Amino acid sequence: MYKTLFTLSLLASSVAAYAQQSNTSNDSNNVSSNIERVIVTGDFRQTTLDQLSASATILDQERLRSRQPSHIDSVLNSIPNVNFAAGASRGRFVQIRGIGERSQFAEPINPSVSFIVDEFDFSGLAAAGIIFDTKQLEVYRGPQVTLYGTGALAGAVKLSSNDVGSDAPKYVEARVGNKDSYRVEGATGDDINSDWGYRVALVHNRSDGFVENTFLGRDDTNNIDETALRVAVEGRVDDRTTLALAYRWFDIDNGYDAFSLDNNNRTLSDEPGFDEHQTHAVSARSTTTTSAGDLIVIATHASHNIGYGYDEDWTFTGFHPSGYTSFDAYYRDVETQTGEVRFVSSDDAALFNGMTDWTVGVFYKSTEEKLLRQYTYLDNDFASEYAPTTTALYTQTESRLSNNLVLVAGLRLENYDFDYADNNLLTRSFDTTMVGGKVALQYTQGEHFYYGSISRGFKGAGFNPDSRVNDEQRFFDEEYNWNYEIGVKGPLFTPELIARAALFYMDRKDTQVSDFDVVTREDGSSSFIDIIDNADLGTNKGAELELRWFASDAWTLDASVGYLSATFEGYTLADGTEVSEQRQAQSPKWTANFYSEYALTDTVMWRVDVDYKSEYRFSDGHDVTSPSTTLVNSEIVVSHGDWQTSLWVQNAFDREYYTRGFGGFSNDPRDEYAFDEPYYQLGNGRQFGVTVKYAF
Repeated sequence: MYKTLFTLSLLASSVAAYAQQSNTSNDSNNVSSNIERVIVTGDFRQTTLDQLSASATILDQERLRSRQPSHIDSVLNSIPNVNFAAGASRGRFVQIRGIGERSQFAEPINPSVSFIVDEFDFSGLAAAGIIFDTKQLEVYRGPQVTLYGTGALAGAVKLSSNDVGSDAPKYVEARVGNKDSYRVEGATGDDINSDWGYRVALVHNRSDGFVENTFLGRDDTNNIDETALRVAVEGRVDDRTTLALAYRWFDIDNGYDAFSLDNNNRTLSDEPGFDEHQTHAVSARSTTTTSAGDLIVIATHASHNIGYGYDEDWTFTGFHPSGYTSFDAYYRDVETQTGEVRFVSSDDAALFNGMTDWTVGVFYKSTEEKLLRQYTYLDNDFASEYAPTTTALYTQTESRLSNNLVLVAGLRLENYDFDYADNNLLTRSFDTTMVGGKVALQYTQGEHFYYGSISRGFKGAGFNPDSRVNDEQRFFDEEYNWNYEIGVKGPLFTPELIARAALFYMDRKDTQVSDFDVVTREDGSSSFIDIIDNADLGTNKGAELELRWFASDAWTLDASVGYLSATFEGYTLADGTEVSEQRQAQSPKWTANFYSEYALTDTVMWRVDVDYKSEYRFSDGHDVTSPSTTLVNSEIVVSHGDWQTSLWVQNAFDREYYTRGFGGFSNDPRDEYAFDEPYYQLGNGRQFGVTVKYAF
C-alpha cells in the first residue's frame, strides 16, 4: 500500500518538477491556454478548473452525452475516487474518497456529500439527479465546507443547467434501446426582449429494466419511469440588478424489485416494491452590482413527496413451509427552504491596496421531514417528524502575495440544531455550533498551477430512533474531517498533454459509522436494528491523476486513476466485536477510467469509454464485498447538418457487477435460515440502442 502511494507521490512530484523546469514557446502556451478553459460554477468567484485549488472533475455536455446518461449514477463510475450505492431503483447514495451514506430507512440522515442542482440544495435527495438540459457535471473531492457547510464533509456534486436566452442550444432528442427503453428530451429558449430571456426543458425516461419476476410473469417490476421539467426566466430589473427565476418538477415512479434468493435477475416477489419521488421546487436569485461588488440574494423552496417500499421476504406467500411474508414501506414528506445573502467584492473594494478580494455571506436552511412507515411486523404504523435547521456565517479572502502567489482563506461558522418526535413517545432536541474552512496557497508558473491546502469539514450529530437501541448507542457525535492536499495542474512534457494530479490525507475525528444488528424472530425471519455510532478516528488517504491528450486533430484521449486507502479504528460493532482497524465501506482501492474519442471522418466519430473499480466492502457491519469490475461502453456518432445519430452500447461485454450488497443474515427459508449468505443487487447488463438529436 505504502509503495503504491509512494509511486503515485513520485509521479505527482515528477509532474510538478517537470512543469517547473519546462519552457514552452508562445505557440505552445496558446495551445494549452485554449484547451482547459473550463469554467467552474461551484465557487464564490468565476474561475477555471486549472486555477482551482481543489481536486475536481468537470464533465461537459458532450462528455456526458457519450455515456447516454439518464441519471448521475450513469456517469459517477468515470470519476476517480467516487462511488455510489443503490439499494433502490437508482444509485442515489454517493461516496467521495470513501465517505458517504449507503442507505436510508427510518433513521434521519445528515448527508456527507452535497448534491446541488443550480441553486437547489438537494443533498440527501439524489433520486432527483436526472441529467437533462445539463451544461456540465462538477464533482469536488474533499471538504467543501466554506461553500456548502455540513452537507459537504466529503465533497460535492453539482449539476449546472444550460443558460437562459437565445445563446443556449435548442434541440429535441429521442433514444430507444433494448429492454423496451426509450427517452425523449427537448429544450428551447429565446430572448423575450433585449433584457429578458427564457428556457424550457422537458425529459421523459422509460425502461422495463433487467429483472424478470417469474412468479408474476412480468419483466417490468424493476422499471424506470421518470419525467422532469425545468422552466427558467432571467433578465435585468434595472441597470444594476439581474433576476433569475426557476421552477423544477420531478415525477419519478420507478419500481424496486431487485433482490433474489439466488442472486440473479429472476425474482419471486408477490408484492414488488416501488421507488417514487415527486418534487416541486422554485428558486430566485438576484444580483445587484455596486462599485464595491456584487450583492447576491438566493432563495429556494422545495417540496418532496417520497415513497420507498420493498417485498422483504423476496418471495411469494407459500413459497416454502418455513417462509414468512413481509412488506416494508416508507413515505416521506419533505419541505425545505433556503435563504442566502452573499457579497462578493469588486476590484475597487479589494483590501490592502487592492491585493485582497473578499466574500462574506449568511446562509439559512430549514427542513421539515415527516415519515410514515407501514411495516408488516409493526402493531401500528410508525410516524415521526424531524426538523433540522442550519444557520451559517461564512467568509473567504483571496490575497495576491505576489504576481505568482495567492493565499485563499475561508471560514464558516455554522449552527446546527434539530427537533425530533415520533409516536413511540421519543422526543429529541439538539443544538451545536461547528467551525470549518480552508486555507490554500496557490502558485502559478507559466502554464502550470500548484496548490497546497488544509481544509476542515464537519457533519452534524444525530441519534438512532429505533427503541431497541440501548441508551449508550442512542446518540452519536458530530464528525470532523481534516483534509491535507497538494496538487498540480498543467501541460506535461508537451502542450497537448494536460495533467491534473493531487495527493491527499484525511484525518477524520469521531468517524460516523453505519452498522446494524440482526434479531431473529420466532418465524425465522430477520429483524434489523440500524445503528450509527462513532469510531475513534478514520484515515482516508490517496491520490488522483487525470490526463487529457490531444493526440492529433482527430483523436483525443482521457485517462484517470484514483487510489484510496480508507480505514477506521477504535470501534465496537453492534454484536460486541471490537474493531481495532477495518477498511471503510464503499472504498475501492483503485478506480480508473479510459476514454477515447476518434474522428473517423469529418462526420463520423467513434468513442470508447472504459470504467474500472477494484474490490470493496459493501458495509462496515459485514464482510460481503463487491469484486473488481471493468465495464466497456462505446458509440458511433454520425453528424449531418443539424442532425446527429448515435449507435451505442453500454456494458458491451455484458459483465455482471453489483450496485448494493448485504450480508450477516439469511433470508432463505430453504435452508431454514441457518446460514449467513451474501445477497447482491445486480447492475444493468448489456444495453444497446440508437439516439437521434436534432438541433434547431
